[in-house]
Amino acid sequence: MTDTTPIQQPVTGRENLDELAPPERALAQFYKALNGRDIALMEQNWDPTREAVMDNPLGGIKRGWAEIRPTYERLFAAPGSYSFEFWDYTRHQGGDVFWVVGRERGSLTGADGALDLAIRTSRIFRSIGGTWRQVHHHGSIEDPDMLARYLRRVGAARSE
Repeated sequence: MTDTTPIQQPVTGRENLDELAPPERALAQFYKALNGRDIALMEQNWDPTREAVMDNPLGGIKRGWAEIRPTYERLFAAPGSYSFEFWDYTRHQGGDVFWVVGRERGSLTGADGALDLAIRTSRIFRSIGGTWRQVHHHGSIEDPDMLARYLRRVGAARSE
């Protein structure tokens, strides 16, 4: 399955997971965990082995769930509210690998006011024992001022 026409309907995590095909269910489950600050559900979404890799503004390159987890814990502990959604994306599948390439938009609200985010995002999932697990995520924020404000808000110490 490959859909090269960008999909504009956002994935928010509020979808009925039972109505989605397994690969799309894994994508929606990720956003449900992210927006719900649910570390247990996030752990279920990721491949637990060292093969999982995340490269994003909050943590630099992290390999394996043991390194990835603290990045989400830091975000989940950030004061105020936030929400993220995935949109303007294409989806692709070959065998036991499913990937999406698109944009994430988000909003953080706290004592410093609101901060809108625009993040270029790709996610790769692999079917492991019949369950789709995330094995890779890459996110980039193009606007340096937005990136600096985001990092300050979540208390992130980037490591390369």
